[in-house]
Amino acid sequence: MITEFGHFALTLAFFVALLQSIAPLIGAHLNHYGLMAFARLAAVTQFFLLIGSFGALIHAFVTSDFTLRLVVLNSHSLKPMLYKVSGSWGNHEGSMLLWVLILSLFGAFAAWFGQNLTDSFRARALAVQGGIGFAFIGFILFTSNPFERVDFPPFDGQDLNPLLQDPGLAFHPPFLYLGYVGLSMAFSFAVAALIEGRVDAAWARWVRPWTLAAWVFLTIGIALGSWWAYYELGWGGFWFWDPVENASFMPWLLAVALLHSAIVVEKRESLKSWTILLAILAFGFSLIGTFIVRSGVLTSVHAFANDPDRGVIILGILTLFVGGALTLYAVRAPMMQSQAIFSIKSRETALVLNNILLAVSAFVVFVGTIWPLVAEMLFDRKLSVGPPFFNLAFTPFMIVLGVILPVGAMLPWKRGKIGKSIINLRVPFVAALACAGLAWAIQSGKSLQAPVGLFLGTWLVFGAATDLLSRISKSRDFTRLLSVPRADWGKSLAHSGLGVTMFAIAGMLAWSEEDIRVVMPNDKWSVGQFDFTLSTVRTVLGPNYQADVAEIILSQNGTTISMLNPEKRFYPVAKMPTTEAGIDYRLLRDVYIVLGDSQDNGGWTVRTYIKPLANWIWAGAIIMAFGGFLSLSDRRLRLGVGTSRRDPTAKVSPAE
Repeated sequence: MITEFGHFALTLAFFVALLQSIAPLIGAHLNHYGLMAFARLAAVTQFFLLIGSFGALIHAFVTSDFTLRLVVLNSHSLKPMLYKVSGSWGNHEGSMLLWVLILSLFGAFAAWFGQNLTDSFRARALAVQGGIGFAFIGFILFTSNPFERVDFPPFDGQDLNPLLQDPGLAFHPPFLYLGYVGLSMAFSFAVAALIEGRVDAAWARWVRPWTLAAWVFLTIGIALGSWWAYYELGWGGFWFWDPVENASFMPWLLAVALLHSAIVVEKRESLKSWTILLAILAFGFSLIGTFIVRSGVLTSVHAFANDPDRGVIILGILTLFVGGALTLYAVRAPMMQSQAIFSIKSRETALVLNNILLAVSAFVVFVGTIWPLVAEMLFDRKLSVGPPFFNLAFTPFMIVLGVILPVGAMLPWKRGKIGKSIINLRVPFVAALACAGLAWAIQSGKSLQAPVGLFLGTWLVFGAATDLLSRISKSRDFTRLLSVPRADWGKSLAHSGLGVTMFAIAGMLAWSEEDIRVVMPNDKWSVGQFDFTLSTVRTVLGPNYQADVAEIILSQNGTTISMLNPEKRFYPVAKMPTTEAGIDYRLLRDVYIVLGDSQDNGGWTVRTYIKPLANWIWAGAIIMAFGGFLSLSDRRLRLGVGTSRRDPTAKVSPAE
């Protein structure tokens, strides 16, 4: 009964989304207040219907309802409760239902907290949001129905992919979708603005908090996925330039560019056309990510499905919405000319350069991701584009971005003096040079990677602090920092977090040590300054797996530091092995051990890594996300605060 309710609610949401996509547009065109107000009712109704539908699916997983095909394929009665719940979105059909649920959540939030929007604009934006929902709910109902029954229910299920049975990955998709799908609001706002023919400072104030919220969630989602890959896949890495990793990284880069570009529109009413284009492309690349994950055109450990037919439909939806928006953009672009004038030595110019670097970086990642597919289609050649290409092509843009960011943040609007900004940043520059020199001395003349990374990290962190301190002028009254707007604090924290992540990545890549060997019980070996002893390997039974668990003593200078327990698990239902690394987490380094296969002589293959600064990578991401949340809490960016509402009976001119 509950399953039938979920299916019915999903079907009803499909028709509500259809009405939401049509009626408000008619109302806005006719200036009919009732039809425009219907957008809010439809958005909220669609959200509650999809909550009911998704709740019914979770209930089926929790109760192990094996009459549902999706539960049979992705669950098991012995699976821990957390993974029963997360199993509801750990597959193509369930994850798409979560996708449209989050889409409707943002639409409902716009209905609830969009009092600062004009009635016509809100109606048009929610209509676009409803159109996206209609397309994807239809895609679910007709190609990926999560409520499909089986004729002969089995006694038990086939279990969830063991790689997904992990706390980090249980929460990774929801956060990622909050970021992915959250960019749909920026897209809807852009299309609504194009329909009205008006892009101004008020529009930028409206779009910024939605984009910032999406960027924060996307940052958290990417960080969770990176952390999971680090400790779960057993490779000792945090980023592998996998197609699905790239699919989330490209919208992140474009969202950063959109945030900075919207600031220019708000402050100076410049870059209107470019900002609209970024809003379209950011969500467009989110849809490209959805296509990559679900079409099977590119191989990935993260992919949900391998169905080209469904991929073609997603590609069609992408073409319809992004292509339609770009067509409307081409028609309306001449109307978005800016009369604002600014010097080449100004914050506007710095933000333009920031946007160029971020957009080109996203394009580089896109080319590297999609090129194997293009080569196979056009040249009948199978190619693999891996880390060497991305590291070589992508890194220079990030270095330049890191160098100019503190200078640009210190420049005034319209016209400034670069020399004055550089003088104000002399302390961060000297500190960054000193740290780079220290890194060079410590590593005894290895590559420039770590010194450059430490320079950029110190430069960004100290530069952000200097920018914040400049708010109190020369008074040296540090209590005045308490009156600095939270958006400025958030900006400084976000820039600092980027610096921390940059340095940590460079240090980890440059200073990591690795060892692989076959070890017998009671054998001892050394890697770097650490000593290891394999005490024993024992077999244990988990709730739905069996595992070989090693006991490895980690010591330094004869003093025991900890006991590491790397595991090699086997899930009999899924017939799939996984690795669970044994990691000793410390402030400045991780000791990371992976247990491999047993050998005929009774030994075990053991991989040992020393990972300096590993935890600082995710600490930097947390700092960036916290900076975003702090900015969102600023009254100037709060969703319910803004320009006053128009009189609902006022006439709306076509030019608006």
